[in-house]
Amino acid sequence: MSKKQLMDRLAGLKILSLDVDGVLTDGGLYYTESGEELRKFNVKDGMGMKRAQAAGVAVVIITTSSTAAIAHRGRMLGLDYVYLECEDKLNQLVQLCDQMGVDLDQVAHVGDDLVDLPVLKSVGCPMTVADAVDLVKAAALYVTEKKGGDGAVREICEMIYEAKNST
Repeated sequence: MSKKQLMDRLAGLKILSLDVDGVLTDGGLYYTESGEELRKFNVKDGMGMKRAQAAGVAVVIITTSSTAAIAHRGRMLGLDYVYLECEDKLNQLVQLCDQMGVDLDQVAHVGDDLVDLPVLKSVGCPMTVADAVDLVKAAALYVTEKKGGDGAVREICEMIYEAKNST
């Protein structure tokens, strides 16, 4: 797909759906002495999500993880939709699209591992990060230059912002 075709597709986006581990984080898990699980988020990705929202795109987190820090991060970014412990990401996304009156062709999803494949194969703009597994890279229309947790989401959000504001 050419850059122009990708930008045209991004210009029509209504929803940006994001996985967490390996996309919004580097995939590493940190544990305190008491066993509490911690994740490191990239502040630049957060600013990117704000810019995508400002361009009229609903940013959604859909993850199989259940850590309260993810919900907190979503609240801090003003996200209206954060789905934790979601074993069937595609079903959750379809329900959200029905609720919002959005077609799956107007959705981008960013995932990095096998659990994301059903969603990536169903949305109009499947995307992934530089350090995703090979099967996910093969299913994506766009692979970021940056790794998950290292500004990959910002990279995508800047493209969305540009696409939305150049039409």
